[in-house]
Amino acid sequence: MELPVFYAKELIPGAASFTMDEPTSKYCIQVLRRQKGDKVLLADGKGHRYEAEITDDHRKKCVTAITNVESMPHPEPGIRIAIAFTKNAARMEWFLEKAVEIGVQGIIPLVTLRTEKEKLKAERLENILVSAMLQSRQWFLPELSEPTPLESLMSTTGQRFIAHCLPGDKPHLLAAMQPGKDTILLVGPEGDFVPQEVDLALQYGFTPVSLGNTRLRTETAGMVGCALMAAVNAAK
Repeated sequence: MELPVFYAKELIPGAASFTMDEPTSKYCIQVLRRQKGDKVLLADGKGHRYEAEITDDHRKKCVTAITNVESMPHPEPGIRIAIAFTKNAARMEWFLEKAVEIGVQGIIPLVTLRTEKEKLKAERLENILVSAMLQSRQWFLPELSEPTPLESLMSTTGQRFIAHCLPGDKPHLLAAMQPGKDTILLVGPEGDFVPQEVDLALQYGFTPVSLGNTRLRTETAGMVGCALMAAVNAAK
């Protein structure tokens, strides 16, 4: 049976013990019914995998003794997506969860001329990222950037793509992307990028791509884009 994984944000390599916060302790002891002597795994979100043993099964402050720590390899290459958040918080939270599960390492809330939502609830979104990281048994917490204007991403390095619905010949992302290279994909808001934004991206070397033959909602386009990028790298 796989050991459960718990988030230990403040844990550092070399520590002898770690005390879980109250919500995590309650989940570990009351929900999963773990007790003194049981083995667990801890993740700090920075790539360290800690093996630990419960030494005090208090439901509000569960204490563990660290028995081993391993530095996990960072996922390569890096996959990032810059996406304009919509006003529908539930839809974007769903996207964040799925993007983490797929293996995206960076998510950038994109500010465009048609962006509907620029102020985000950072703590709630981080909790979603953490939950998805633990559920998918990953060891690096993806970076969620501050809302970023489109213009600020023009100097980004690596493979660079922009998915838009304006007329013109666009290769499918599967055909345009090469495996094994850091990649960023831009996904616009409901209503798409305006023409001058697409022109700006093209001037800076972004490649326009298609995500399929149907028109997708913003969060669906983001999820499809993440899945396609991960698929290209998985097939290398």
